[in-house]
Amino acid sequence: MPIGGSDAETRISAAALASKSSPRSVKAHGSFERVPSGRPTLLLIECPFATGRDAPNTLRALVASSSPAEEKRRLLLNAAVRVFARKGYHASKVSDIAKEAGVAYGLLYHYFGSKDEVLEAIFRETWGTMLQAVRGIEESDEPALVRVRKVVAIVLRSWEFDPDLIRVLVREVTRSPHLQQEVDEIGAAFDALERIVARGQAEGDFRTDLDARLASRILYGALEQILTGWVLVRPPESNGEIRQAERAVYSVVCEGLSLDGREGARN
Repeated sequence: MPIGGSDAETRISAAALASKSSPRSVKAHGSFERVPSGRPTLLLIECPFATGRDAPNTLRALVASSSPAEEKRRLLLNAAVRVFARKGYHASKVSDIAKEAGVAYGLLYHYFGSKDEVLEAIFRETWGTMLQAVRGIEESDEPALVRVRKVVAIVLRSWEFDPDLIRVLVREVTRSPHLQQEVDEIGAAFDALERIVARGQAEGDFRTDLDARLASRILYGALEQILTGWVLVRPPESNGEIRQAERAVYSVVCEGLSLDGREGARN
């Protein structure tokens, strides 16, 4: 199945928490909506799998209604992401986060008991939103290759919408001994990918001579290593480079899962 062209104009739905320090406009179904500064925002990214400069790209932002307390908490988390990405978690102080958020130093302790709790909240809320998106894809009635392709897009395109958040997740969260104990959340991602692969096998779209558990970990590992490379080695220079990474993962992993890939494996 090709990844570009008219056959591949498949809508991708992803979910990611994102914020900016100033108000911004986002394109929503052909119009622009103003998103207030400091509001908790759930971004649902819907974009066709098409390539080229003129490929349509729709971004729908839903600003969740929330209490002033939740808005302040979100403001602090957003500020923490920027500070941790810029200075590193260990070099950052609670006062740095408060200053970035433009609030009093002691306010952070009203919402979080420590800097560790701030990092844990960033992980749990981001990971939870990502899992929600992946589960939505898992439950869809689309062909197996399309479901896997959408997961690839969700993970890699997260860089476009909040690279600072990805920097924090890669540099700090995955290397935090405390958060590495939170195996339930991380294991849920592996389980969802395994179910997607296993369902594709049961529906006759994927090869059954491959272990679904191992194949899902190969896919997860490829995506994780690409994001890690962008953080630790060199970030992508353009969205086109992100799309190129998507196509590479699709060609190597997804087409290898397909029934057509069996003949290539034997030759």
